[in-house]
Amino acid sequence: MVVDDHPMWREGVARDLTEAGHRVVATSGEGRQAVRVAAAARPDVVVLDLQLPDISGVEVIRGLRAVLPEVRVLMLSASGEQQSVLDAVKAGATGYLVKSAAPAEFLDAVRRTAAGEPVFTPGLAGLVLGEYRRLAGTDGGARPGRDDAAPRLTERETEVLRLVAKGLSYRQIAERLGLSHRTVQNHVQNTLGKLQLHNRVELTRYAIERGLDD
Repeated sequence: MVVDDHPMWREGVARDLTEAGHRVVATSGEGRQAVRVAAAARPDVVVLDLQLPDISGVEVIRGLRAVLPEVRVLMLSASGEQQSVLDAVKAGATGYLVKSAAPAEFLDAVRRTAAGEPVFTPGLAGLVLGEYRRLAGTDGGARPGRDDAAPRLTERETEVLRLVAKGLSYRQIAERLGLSHRTVQNHVQNTLGKLQLHNRVELTRYAIERGLDD
């Protein structure tokens, strides 16, 4: 689903996605309408603008996650401001790309978002990881979750989780561990299920809060 208040941009993005083999189930130019339409169309991925005429993209993310907890949101915005990025990710965005990105970069970002992989315009990934580390460091000393009640992960799942916390992509993790891209993806999906998390952004924060990025 494509959500943007500029008709030419919205139609162009939808056309590019269709030509690349994706099925565009809906488009919208307003935030509240987008949430209503998404509840019926049930997209897997929403490409969402940050600035909309009625409510902000951040509010749309919250609305989308309320009606479709598993939906993955790729912010596509003209703004690369740090606070905009952090607000979007905290609300539940899977990735954030500026509109100056090349078409090939955008289509790759959509594919990776659909796979649950966080995607950020170069330079923004470090910002997000840094913010998660800052938040983890303000929780009052000992990091949470280091107890026997935490879900038990296999050694390989923990190994993959450590690399996720360091901001590595699936491809980089696969190369580091000598595994296939699909195997890494399966480990991440299994870990998400065990921890009852929705996407890799949440998984990254979980890992950092538990000190797995050390």
